[in-house]
Amino acid sequence: MSENSPKSSFSLASLKIAPAFWTIASILSLIVNLILIIVLLVLATQLFTLKRVIQDQVLGGLYRNFILMDQAHIRTTIPVSTQVPARFTLPLETETVVVLTEDTFLQGATVRELTTGGLTIRNAPADIVLPAGTRLPVALNLDVPVDQMIPVNLNVQVDIPLSQTELHQPFVGLQEVVRPYYKLLDDLPDSWGELLCRSTAGPLCDSLFR
Repeated sequence: MSENSPKSSFSLASLKIAPAFWTIASILSLIVNLILIIVLLVLATQLFTLKRVIQDQVLGGLYRNFILMDQAHIRTTIPVSTQVPARFTLPLETETVVVLTEDTFLQGATVRELTTGGLTIRNAPADIVLPAGTRLPVALNLDVPVDQMIPVNLNVQVDIPLSQTELHQPFVGLQEVVRPYYKLLDDLPDSWGELLCRSTAGPLCDSLFR
């Protein structure tokens, strides 16, 4: 078979095309891999951002607010307007002066001593009339029954710590539900530098990521 036969020419052409094909395929493979690496890095960066958002704003916000809710107080002013029944006996013992409102007839009174017109009368029985307006000193010693409604109007200040109510246990339970996920995200790295340099710390790692 001659060297210039068609079969020989096809073999030579294949030998020349194969390196070029593999070179192009290698370049395309490197480009695709590079693109994939860039995409993965971008996605990883977004994952770190998403991790911070979930940790700080979602789980962290819930966890901190559950703690604050358990530490909160209910403070308010309640107006009270009602009537209170007052039923009791009031002992009364005092001295006072009473004023007669009308003429008062006293029968069988005793005149201790009376001098009039040169006549003196001592210890004599008599019927007398005390005119209206006469002031008489008296001593009172009696029990006064009291039975009436007393109006009450006041503002009552209320301060109730929620940690001392039945809401304390639900708030603590919510904290315990969120705490493991919050701590789990808190332990995860926030960047590539923290992820790679945590275990392989060194000058090169510090210069690249820190």
